Amino acid sequence: QVQLVESGGGLVQAGGSLRLSCVASGRAFKSYGMGWFRQAPGKERELVARITSLGGITYSDFVKGRFTIARDNAKNTVSLQMNSLQPEDTAVYYCAARAPGEGYMYWGQGTQVTVSS
Repeated sequence: QVQLVESGGGLVQAGGSLRLSCVASGRAFKSYGMGWFRQAPGKERELVARITSLGGITYSDFVKGRFTIARDNAKNTVSLQMNSLQPEDTAVYYCAARAPGEGYMYWGQGTQVTVSS
């Protein structure tokens, strides 16, 4: 079992920045792939960025060049630095973990990000 707790959401003006953090429980964190997802009202949940256990990173096209995902295995954390935020980035952001060979089975409770125009 892995428990994930996100923090760092809030209200920001367009063009501003926020940094999301996710702390994971358990000793197996370094072997897990980690991802950040988001879900806006009336829309499906979508992948924002992911980082593998070996540090391989993938970004969705809509955040390339603006968001940065990173992990710190010593602290069991994964972060998402979000710059140049736009109103369309408004959503609940979720941290998720996947064990080797599995899908994203573990999810945090989500943190709200609201970007005003």
